[in-house]
Amino acid sequence: MAQGNVAHIEFASSNLAASRRFYERIFGWHFEEAPGMEEYLMFATPNGQGGGFDAGPRSSGPSATGPILHIEVDDIDATLARVSEMGGKTLVPRTKISDEHGHFALFLDNVGNRLGLWSPR
Repeated sequence: MAQGNVAHIEFASSNLAASRRFYERIFGWHFEEAPGMEEYLMFATPNGQGGGFDAGPRSSGPSATGPILHIEVDDIDATLARVSEMGGKTLVPRTKISDEHGHFALFLDNVGNRLGLWSPR
């Protein structure tokens, strides 16, 4: 595992099919449906960077405020503790995505930027 690498980029979507068509046709992204995640669509860019489009209830919906960048970490709980110590705030605690896709959390940094954490464990 590569501590600190960008692990996942997440976009909100109100229409997964439309998002898929848009990014496939303009950028050549490859899409894959994740079993058990009907309101989520995974993508990979031509160079292999991955991410997803979320149309589920946890999504804040499409907006001009931007996607969520997920940073890969070894230990989400320990990282959230450090975020808090440095003036940040946990928005969503460590949450299981699935056995295959690991766990995530969301936080605000010390100046109010929303980011995510991801770990396979």
